Formats: sequence, structure tokens, C-alpha cells
Amino acid sequence: MIDAITSSREAIALEDKFGAHNYHPLPVVLTKGEGVHLWDVEGRRYYDFLSAYSAVNQGHCHPRIIAALISQAQELTLTSRAFHNDKLGLAERLVCETFGYQKALFMNSGAEANETAIKLARKWGYEKKGIPPNSAVIVAAKKNFHGRTTTIISASSDPSATNNFGPFMPGFSIIDYDDVGAIEKALSDPCVCGLWLEPIQGEAGVYVPHDGYLKAAAAACKKNNVLLMMDEIQTGIARTGKMLAADHESVRPDLLILGKALSGGVLPVSCVLADDEVMMLIKPGQHGSTFGGNPLAAAVCMESLQVVKDEGLAENAERMGKIFRARMTALMNRTRVIKLVRGKGLLNAIVINDTEESDTAWNLCMAFMKEGLLAKPTHGNIIRLAPPLVITEEQIHECCDIIEKCLTQ
Repeated sequence: MIDAITSSREAIALEDKFGAHNYHPLPVVLTKGEGVHLWDVEGRRYYDFLSAYSAVNQGHCHPRIIAALISQAQELTLTSRAFHNDKLGLAERLVCETFGYQKALFMNSGAEANETAIKLARKWGYEKKGIPPNSAVIVAAKKNFHGRTTTIISASSDPSATNNFGPFMPGFSIIDYDDVGAIEKALSDPCVCGLWLEPIQGEAGVYVPHDGYLKAAAAACKKNNVLLMMDEIQTGIARTGKMLAADHESVRPDLLILGKALSGGVLPVSCVLADDEVMMLIKPGQHGSTFGGNPLAAAVCMESLQVVKDEGLAENAERMGKIFRARMTALMNRTRVIKLVRGKGLLNAIVINDTEESDTAWNLCMAFMKEGLLAKPTHGNIIRLAPPLVITEEQIHECCDIIEKCLTQ
């Protein structure tokens, strides 16, 4: 018989003793989720303002997504890709038609999807662009966050991601984000096969580039025969007020990288979307995953996307985001604590008027928690605020009241 956790103190002590210390979570132990709310083991209810880093855009335990999970789990969960299954093709068709691409390649985690995009870009670079063997370069942006594999951190400028994890993978050039001139200069190198960007840098603190940046990046890629690789793992699936953040500038990347809310936070599902010219370069045996494209994930993915469409979650994110930023901007003008408010849709952040080394943002998140709202700092002085997209106007105002109470105190 498996023991049951009876208190937060017990759960935290067990994790501390038996688990790796690779996270620094808030001292709250969660046991239940529904919609925009979470409950701890003592039964206290909280508003979730992190949404598992935008994995639960559709809300916790959405009944339609859970029903799809249960129904498929009772029939077939895994075959591997050694055989066909009756759900994968349906999921591939839905994601291709939803986002406007010819082919989809399903994986599991977001990092795996980014690794897949790297391989596709390099393969295209050698076989289509004619880059000399083992010379392909992918241009990435400073302060990016695409995952934590050894290949991905080779393109990182964050010391916490790189210190004592080398040697690193060659083939990456790192430039300033939100700098069109830097893109044009970097892409003039004939060995560049891909430009790898987040349309909004989420982990960097919801850094939103200036209007026109993505469109200029796409134009530079076309001019220099380079693939535009867009990581929409955190920004996609309606989070920013449109189905994709790139849609705000009507940009269509050559490689679209999705994950997180593709499954409504129920299980790991990710994919890369591309047209035949790129995707068909990968031949049998050259890439894959035992769990990638499994029927359970495919069924959940289809229902998760359908929920976003049926419930108008992109439109709700756009409306609620404007209300939230208006409230936060008004609060910024009345207090000295907030230095800046930024975001799109329901991916937002407040920058605390302090240094990255300060514990002010952490202390504020602790105060939020005591008042029934869960959020987490990033980079020391930034608080990311991203509730599930099913949040109502009444609830968004209640949450703004909590934040205002804590900041004015």
C-alpha cells in the first residue's frame, strides 16, 4: 500500500530528503486542481497565476480533456512507432490544418521538440542550402530559454544554465534579442541554416520585442535563405491573445515548435510543424521517440486543441490581458514597487523596482501565496503572471485586488 501525504510539512521534507534539489519551489504542496484554482493538502484554495509555465492554458483538469484521456487510456496507450495507430494521423491532420503546415512530427517534451527543430534545420542546411559538412550554424538570441539539454544550453547566455556543464555543442551564434541589425549581420554568414527565436522571451521575464521585429526577422531569413525557427512552446496555443504569438505580426515560421498546452497539461506532448521541403528530409531511422506520437497523447492533443477553439480562449486571453495590464499599470503609477508592466494576452510580468540579486520579488510571491494567489519570480526581480485562459473578468479583478493589497502593504 502506498502511503498518503497528510501535511505540507511532510511532503516538503520527503522531497528534500529523497529528491534532487534542482528546483526552488514556493513552500506550498498542491493536491487538486480545477479550472483556475489549486488546493493544497490542508484544503486551502489558491488562484494559479503560473499555469505550469503555460501548460494548463485550458485550466486544470478540464473535463473534456480528462474524458479523452480516460477513454483512450482504456483502449490503447502506447504502440511505439514500429506500428501505426488509429489516432496519430488524426492528430497530425488537426495540428497541420490548425496552424497551416504540411507535416507534423510529434515528440514529448518541449526540449525534445527544440532538439528536433535543430536537427531538421541542420539537415536542410546541408541537403538544400549546400552548407559544407559539419559547418552549419544556428543563430540564437541572448537570454533565450529553449530547454536544458546539453545541446540547447550550448546556445544559452545564462550562466546558471551553462556553468560546469561544458564542453558545449558547436554550431551556435548568439546575438542580442530584439535587434534587427544583429540578425541581418549574423544571417549574412552563408553557413547559417536557422534563426531560432521566441516571439516573446518568457523565461527571461516576458520580454516583448518591439513591433515589427518578427516580421523583420522573417524577411531577413528569406533574403539570406535561412529557416526561421519559432519556439512557441510557452507563447503558443492562445496564451498571448492569438493562437500563436507570431500571428500578431502575421509571421509564418518555417519551423514551428509547440508543446506545453498542446496537451492541456495532462501529459507531455510536443511537436514540430514544417512543410514537405524541410520535413521530408528526415528519413526512417534518423529521428524518433518511443513515446512520441503515442495514441494516448494524440487523443489528448486533439481534444486540447478543440477546447481552445470551442471556448474562444485566445479571444478571452486578449480581453482579460488588457484588463490585467490596465490594473497593473494603474498600480505602478500609485506605488514605487513596480518599475514596468509588460506582456501580451495573459502572458504578463511586473518588473520590481529592484536588482536581480534582491529577494523583493520572492517575498512578494510569498505574500501573494498567503493571500491565495500563486506566482513565481524569474531572474530575481521579475514576477511572471499567467493564469489559465479560462479565467473570468470577475476572477481577474479579484486577483488584481490580491496583488494590489500585497504591493501597497
